[in-house]
Amino acid sequence: MNVIDKAHELARAIKESTEFSDISSAMKVIEADPESKRMLDNFRQSQIELQQRMMSGEMPPQEEMEKMEKLFEVLNLNLGIRRLFDAERRLSVVIEDVNKIITDSLSQMYGGQ
Repeated sequence: MNVIDKAHELARAIKESTEFSDISSAMKVIEADPESKRMLDNFRQSQIELQQRMMSGEMPPQEEMEKMEKLFEVLNLNLGIRRLFDAERRLSVVIEDVNKIITDSLSQMYGGQ
């Protein structure tokens, strides 16, 4: 059994999943609405900048964290964006489950149960 081939097979299965399809559908709806796309793009850019700062060891002020949370809540009022966020969350759960399966199988190698 070739592990790399199985990884490609898993990638194809993910791309063919309902979760992946739901993200694609939601993105088409958002891209058809310039205002929704602009709001989402601005949020994603702010999110990336915040994550990069945190990864470099800088803890953003509480006010900035609250601002991002409020912005997330406002974006969730947009049905297309909420649909995207929900689909992304569901795909994230699938990927977390796959990661847990792999991690659990490897932990047995080091004496885990």
